[in-house]
Amino acid sequence: MTSGMECAKKQQQHHHHHFILIHGVCHGAWSWYRVTTALEAGGHRVTALDMAGCGAMPGRGEEVASFEEYSRPLLDAVAALPEGEKAVLVAHSFGGQSLALAMERYPEKVAVAVFVTATMPAAGKPMTYAFKQLSQGKGTDFFMDCTLGTTGDPGNPDKTFLFGPKPSRRFLNDETMNGDILTLERYGAVRRVYIVAEDDEWKPAEMQRLMASWNPGTEVMVLQGADHMPMFSKPRELSELLMVIANKYTV
Repeated sequence: MTSGMECAKKQQQHHHHHFILIHGVCHGAWSWYRVTTALEAGGHRVTALDMAGCGAMPGRGEEVASFEEYSRPLLDAVAALPEGEKAVLVAHSFGGQSLALAMERYPEKVAVAVFVTATMPAAGKPMTYAFKQLSQGKGTDFFMDCTLGTTGDPGNPDKTFLFGPKPSRRFLNDETMNGDILTLERYGAVRRVYIVAEDDEWKPAEMQRLMASWNPGTEVMVLQGADHMPMFSKPRELSELLMVIANKYTV
């Protein structure tokens, strides 16, 4: 008997897809290098992006004026897709919010949106709602040696998060993040898959499933043994699952 994964591998030979990969907070396109290598080896086109102020992009994270500006590399990449082409958009962690914005702006250009243990907003609610739900009950000691800070207007500062040498903003006071901009007619109409990382300690599996439940029609798939960084802990399994999803949703 042939397994579903074996069938998907055979289908890969005939269906080549365009994957656009969106990193999480304080990361960059570099975080996808193992997945990028695997997808390209399967004959697929891969665009791994640096969000504004991240990765190899010039400038510093705290200099990015808005969430719209932060997400601009993704919005521009999706807008530039040739007429009739649809891409497979894949987001990790904080990148789920930029993905949601791209889905709202360009639903006709997204074959399927894949949230990899990512923040998945709900239509009709501000994008900050999901992040605030995730942060409940997590004290500063949860983040160990990470550095929490502030930037911007002292009277209404935005929070920054520092994993390493480059801080990244969370845009909790941002107009786009706090507006009711995600609609059922556009964001809600895009086909989507949530990949649950079962061993994620930042976003517990039950929280990942809860976010998926806010969006009716979301297919939930599971990566056993994956932590919050599946592209490092389970790169082969994640890559194969992305190809399975692409084959399923783009035929």
